[in-house]
Amino acid sequence: MNIVIVEDDPKIASFLSRGLRAEGYATTMIQDGEAASKVVPLMQDDVDLVLLDLGLPGKDGKSVLAHWRSEKFTKPVIILTARDEVTEKIKGLNAGATDYVTKPFSFDELLARIRAALRSFDNTSLTRLDAADVTFDLMTKVAFRGGVRIELAQREWALLELFMRSPHQVLSRIQILNHVWDYSFDPGSNIVDVYIGYLRKKINIKGHEPLIQTVRGAGYRFIPPSSKW
Repeated sequence: MNIVIVEDDPKIASFLSRGLRAEGYATTMIQDGEAASKVVPLMQDDVDLVLLDLGLPGKDGKSVLAHWRSEKFTKPVIILTARDEVTEKIKGLNAGATDYVTKPFSFDELLARIRAALRSFDNTSLTRLDAADVTFDLMTKVAFRGGVRIELAQREWALLELFMRSPHQVLSRIQILNHVWDYSFDPGSNIVDVYIGYLRKKINIKGHEPLIQTVRGAGYRFIPPSSKW
């Protein structure tokens, strides 16, 4: 999953990026309000959530958010700001914010709010994942590639969903274990490699590009078809 951090303070932006990456998220940082106003709506398919500071150079955060919503940008947006007045919170929420967190904040609390916002968005807005010629139906847990139906076992579709939600991101075996199995599973097991082998055999259809790339010493990465990355 990719989280965009729109924050002009480089120390705060770096702190957030490091913390989120440690939790398995990919991050994109933007420091200018004018740039964020233009760029983020174009990232609708490549971003899952935005952390937005209000005091930005170029264009203030509330104006940026209002523009995003007018451009039909629907992804969750959590405002991060030192402005803790109730009236400011109301203005931010009315402008289209999903949540409002005041500085200074606990990273653990912010992480919990991010997860809650993502769960809420998934439950209300998303029933299907798409990546070029690959489609995964979140309701039926059935995948299609180039129009061909692919039947997946439980762990296989859980793996595919994780990869499709995190395109281009290198996922370590521990991260995959924690998402698809559980925290108590033996990290020394080769179960991840075994099931990725099963998944590859099903989704790497003849005549189509391979999807899952092994990153030696790091883990695995899902590369959508025809990607230039």
